[in-house]
Amino acid sequence: MSLWLEAPVPDVSPVELWEPDAQDASSQPLGSSNCILREESSTPQSTGGTSRVGLEATDPTALLPGVEAPPESTELRPQKRKKGPAPKMLGNELCSVCGDKASGFHYNVLSCEGCKGFFRRSVIKGARYVCHSGGHCPMDTYMRRKCQECRLRKCRQAGMREECVLSEEQIRVKKLKRQEEEQAQATSVPPRASSPPQVLPQLSPEQLGMIEKLVAAQQQCNRRSFSDRLRVTPWPMAPDPQSREARQQRFAHFTELAIVSVQEIVDFAKQLPGFLQLSREDQIALLKTSAIEVMLLETSRRYNPGSESITFLKDFSYNREDFAKAGLQVEFINPIFEFSRAMNELQLNDAEFALLIAISIFSAGPTDVPTDANETGEPPDTEQRPFRASVCTAPAG
Repeated sequence: MSLWLEAPVPDVSPVELWEPDAQDASSQPLGSSNCILREESSTPQSTGGTSRVGLEATDPTALLPGVEAPPESTELRPQKRKKGPAPKMLGNELCSVCGDKASGFHYNVLSCEGCKGFFRRSVIKGARYVCHSGGHCPMDTYMRRKCQECRLRKCRQAGMREECVLSEEQIRVKKLKRQEEEQAQATSVPPRASSPPQVLPQLSPEQLGMIEKLVAAQQQCNRRSFSDRLRVTPWPMAPDPQSREARQQRFAHFTELAIVSVQEIVDFAKQLPGFLQLSREDQIALLKTSAIEVMLLETSRRYNPGSESITFLKDFSYNREDFAKAGLQVEFINPIFEFSRAMNELQLNDAEFALLIAISIFSAGPTDVPTDANETGEPPDTEQRPFRASVCTAPAG
């Protein structure tokens, strides 16, 4: 019942439910801690500008005074890329042929998927194209669809190599060879010896008896809380669900469910072996630090995967929309249902849930909460140790 992590929670703490007549002024409400972790996204810095690869280099003679540049040849010499793996893509590279977004190095040139496919088809078919504008069409993403001759010429000028294009038969042979190599490698590796199944230790009679007591205690607390459902403010059935009165009634309904849940945790903790032997301050510290975690576990027990709803006190079922109507935020509701769904997939039985909740109550809380009340730095009371040792080493039956 983690649904009270961020929503307003009644000013009720385990201390108040522990001794209603004598409230501890130093105790904090359960909802006083913020348990929601928010993920902040950061926008990556721009790499600044775009890169063009494969463009013609500036003629060095143009930089010298009095030196006349030689006439341009009809076919520019294609630039050769050094052998080895292709450079790492930054994501903003442009096609050397048409200026579209490049997808990688194809046939020795940084190019887009469109120009890659066009060059391959032209080479395989031995196509001959004719330009109707004298062979001087400026190549861009628009003109590449209009003039195939100029596009093919630009592919060759950028450095695309026809010998890199494989025929369908060559591709088939290459793929078959790769499969044979993978098959040979798989057969050459000896299979790993299967490890023997892990043998779980047998539970002692004392451990079995303790588990039975925990399950019985939890069932007793659940039955006791069922009797409180008649005292919970009913879910509003007003004709206007968005009215102020309806919203206040829904909030009161969820608030009282939270109170019942905390009381159930306190009642169960009192029946844990060794818990009442701890000092009162230690009991309160354990309840404060474990209440939210235990409420989450209890919520996951009540999750119905078919209707994607959570049922409280046997009769009250709520889906995500109902949680939102009670005033909870979406970023808070979704984690509750995702956790409940994941726990439901584990198919834990009553004994496993009882052990999980018992471990959660006795486990250490946040680092700023002392393990004992007087903060002496000494180990916690020895009464805790036998119970925790037996719970943590015994598999649930």
